[in-house]
Amino acid sequence: MAETSETAETPAEQPKAPKRVLIVMAHPDDGEFGCGGTVARWAAEGRDIYYCLVTDGQVGDAGDKEITSEQLTEIRHKEAQAAADALGVKHPVIFLHYMDSRLEPTLEVRRDIARVIRQVKPDVVICQDPTVRWNGQGYINHPDHRAAGEATLAAIMPVASTRLAFPELGAEGLPPHNVKEIYIAGTQSADRWVDIGGYLETKAAALRAHKSQIHDWDPLPEMTEWAKATGEAARKVGHDMQYAEGYKYIRLEDD
Repeated sequence: MAETSETAETPAEQPKAPKRVLIVMAHPDDGEFGCGGTVARWAAEGRDIYYCLVTDGQVGDAGDKEITSEQLTEIRHKEAQAAADALGVKHPVIFLHYMDSRLEPTLEVRRDIARVIRQVKPDVVICQDPTVRWNGQGYINHPDHRAAGEATLAAIMPVASTRLAFPELGAEGLPPHNVKEIYIAGTQSADRWVDIGGYLETKAAALRAHKSQIHDWDPLPEMTEWAKATGEAARKVGHDMQYAEGYKYIRLEDD
């Protein structure tokens, strides 16, 4: 099977696909929108994939005027797990239980993400872009997305990899861990793409699991158009992909 990811600078290179992946996102459904096709493909290829959600998504009522945050938390936990299952993820979703729409990239959030990194020991982390504030004239990026991305990058370096950054993690029996690669989703600076041809329906099925958020909306047509546009961008730099997801790529350590 062809390699799933390639760089813009060296399109002929074939880097090894990650063996273990940790996805860190602010809310339930962020991962499905941002990297659902990639997760579906990597899971089908046998990668060991974990999800970590920083908040419970407990204020995203999507117009429901009766539901409470406590009720919504329970629903969104179930939806997040159903979505992960649909993508082929074999592990329970990890929740850090921070408050939706109040997330900040504090030292505590950084430490808690680093704890998960030390527990999971991923080769690659997928996270959100802390630099994106808007897109075009019709979208403002959720501040939680930026906060989660900033905290995740700071958790990777220096906290997860540095013994004395948070000594209490070592005291918990969690030695430092070095993440090798970072894929930053939702970016406006993509330089790596993953071919998701054949996985659009799986991505859409995972999004449909978030019933409290999308109701009866069918995500497949719009997700197909997004992936087609991203595939076009990938082709401009030499990658033969019709449908793709794009990332800013960072490599910290070679195999």
